[in-house]
Amino acid sequence: MTAARAAGSVGSAGSAGSAETAGAAGGGARAPRRRPDLGKWFTWAALAWLFAPIAGMVVFSFNDIQGRQNVTWQGFTLKWYGQAFAYADLNQALLNTLALGVLTMLIAGTIGSLLGLALGRHRFRGRGTTNLVMFAAIAAPEVVLGAALLSLFLTVNVTTGFTTTLIAHVMFTLSFVAITVRARVLTLDPALEEAARDLGAGPWETFRLVTFPLLLPAIMAGGLLALALSVDDFIITTFVSGDTTTFPLWIWGATRVGIPPQVNVMGALIFGLGVLLAACNVLLARRRR
Repeated sequence: MTAARAAGSVGSAGSAGSAETAGAAGGGARAPRRRPDLGKWFTWAALAWLFAPIAGMVVFSFNDIQGRQNVTWQGFTLKWYGQAFAYADLNQALLNTLALGVLTMLIAGTIGSLLGLALGRHRFRGRGTTNLVMFAAIAAPEVVLGAALLSLFLTVNVTTGFTTTLIAHVMFTLSFVAITVRARVLTLDPALEEAARDLGAGPWETFRLVTFPLLLPAIMAGGLLALALSVDDFIITTFVSGDTTTFPLWIWGATRVGIPPQVNVMGALIFGLGVLLAACNVLLARRRR
């Protein structure tokens, strides 16, 4: 009995000591600190850096300014949206820009798509050199391209204007379309075209029913990219436009003597149109899923 009681006492004391030790260890442990999510903060900072000027442009498009300096807030108004097309030279610049963009999209889209298809599908002499020229045209600074094109037009005694601007826009956007389509061609499955030929389709039917639908997204992407680059271009256009004024050139000339409210209004409208198109694209993608 005495030995049993002694063993029980020792066991109880050991259990109590283990519990106290565990409690002390648990009380002394600290919860790990959460490290700040630097990636999240960097993302928000980058977005703020990108969209702060756009937000300022949209806000000041509603500013009731007096004079030509639109740099201080003087009240809310919508009258500038009613006078967005009040300047005849602005309207002409917008028409020139739209015409150049659409023509560039059609011409560069067609030639660039054919060139991209040839570079991605066929092997011919000079293929590597052509690829190098395509990438060099993208990597070259626009100042160099603009100066080179102006020198070319002056050498052959061509008067700069709308036509030379269109030629320049097609030349520097062609590479973007060709490389976009070429990248898509390289990912096509040859078995699809082989299956079409096995089923009796000729070369034209195979291209029309199989190849072209598969390339259509890349062709549209390249064409829209050419349109955006043409509408946005300023440097090359400055060299070769002559007496033709585009929207970027009009904005640059207008801001030299002030900041007309129409500049912010047109910028806000163009940005809103871009947001609307992006939203429609997202909605269509969700419906397809």
